[in-house]
Amino acid sequence: MGQDVPSTPRRNRSKSVYSEDDSRGWPALGSARRGNWPLGRGQASEALVPLRKRFGRSGASPHQWSSRRVVILELLELLELLPYPGSVATQRKPKSQPGAHIRFFAVVGSDEGAVKKRAHQLAADLAPKDAGDFGVDQLDGAVENADQAVSRIHETVQAIQTLPFFGSEKLVWLKDVNFLGDSVVGRSAQVQTALEQLKEILSDGLPSDVTVLLSATEVDKRRSFFKAISKLGRFEQFDRIDTSKSGWEEAVEGMAQHMAGEKGLRFQPEAIEAFARLAGADSRQIENEIEKIDLFLGNDVPGSSQSRETREISLEIVRRLVAKTATGVIWELGNAIARRNLSEALDLLQQLLFQGETAMGILFAAIIPTVRNLLAAKELCNSNGLKPPQAPFQFGPMINRLPESSVSFLPRKKDGTVNTYALGLAACEIHRFSIEELRQGLSDCLAANIRLVTTQLEPKLILSDLLVKLLA
Repeated sequence: MGQDVPSTPRRNRSKSVYSEDDSRGWPALGSARRGNWPLGRGQASEALVPLRKRFGRSGASPHQWSSRRVVILELLELLELLPYPGSVATQRKPKSQPGAHIRFFAVVGSDEGAVKKRAHQLAADLAPKDAGDFGVDQLDGAVENADQAVSRIHETVQAIQTLPFFGSEKLVWLKDVNFLGDSVVGRSAQVQTALEQLKEILSDGLPSDVTVLLSATEVDKRRSFFKAISKLGRFEQFDRIDTSKSGWEEAVEGMAQHMAGEKGLRFQPEAIEAFARLAGADSRQIENEIEKIDLFLGNDVPGSSQSRETREISLEIVRRLVAKTATGVIWELGNAIARRNLSEALDLLQQLLFQGETAMGILFAAIIPTVRNLLAAKELCNSNGLKPPQAPFQFGPMINRLPESSVSFLPRKKDGTVNTYALGLAACEIHRFSIEELRQGLSDCLAANIRLVTTQLEPKLILSDLLVKLLA
């Protein structure tokens, strides 16, 4: 009766383990907390003396006390007060500390082809080599509604918190996510709440045996989740080239030349310009077209006995092999206008409208730029005594020799330079138009623009009438 009974240990809720102060009167529990478990028979008996004083009679038989000891240990394990060697939960490794190996990877962007390609490369590199399919948890992030999105997020959280089946590590890959964008599903309150939970888990630090890979093609950069993952681990972004901005052709050309160089191919100057406009800005389309050309030219590599010229890509090859995307058809429409080929222009207009292109987009992407370049090239040649070039790429050096005051009115690209190739294409065809026809044509484009936005006339009729006025 006079014996002191130690106070009940306080539970540290943040760590679910005892603190150093909490182990007073529990001599073996402090060492167990520091990782010296399992306890030997003598240590276990010593550790359970306070429990025996509190929960059982000291004079109980060894068999009775042994049964009580097992029950108490199991209760303590359920309460997360003491690790028990028979429990799977205690086998979790500690969270990775700052400066440790990167455990979170994100690949996002509007370029679907580039995102998927890079994500598959990372998945192959990050997957445990000795675990096979059991070492990778793939979760399909392509959902149709908010309930499916919330379910995928919860499954991802559960996968992060689940032990690997085999081996010491595993990869959790949430792939092809489409609920991070500015959509009905992405704006759902339920989805945002679930994403906040996932963000907290990622921010707090992942277990050292789990690597998380997230790939998404539709991302709203204004959301807190995007801002959070962009600062965690390794973040890679692949955005599609914006064809509505000037200078997009140069970005496509650089991408195409890089892909071609990897296969031992080289574009001729006029061929790369045509390729950029025919293939468009989709990286997957560009890669497919390069592979098609590579197969057509053969698999010879630089340094082989065959001539290096056989691996060059000419304008003729581009026109024969490269499929016309919507961007390519728009470019062909501009060429038809420059060549003053009315029948071809009307056929291409019909094709674009059938593909779903808007009349306003066709007007501003194909017709107006072509007429403007024709007028600018005609004015340059007439004012400075220049002769029309035989090839588009010859017009650039001619413009560069002119004083700045003579080219100040020309439209510029992002870097401040003139798009000489587009002007060169127009300069090759200016002999088909007079300066008065081009000035009137630009006025007709303005009138067509006003009719498209202020009248109820059929857009096809308005654009067809414009083409007839320009080319007939």
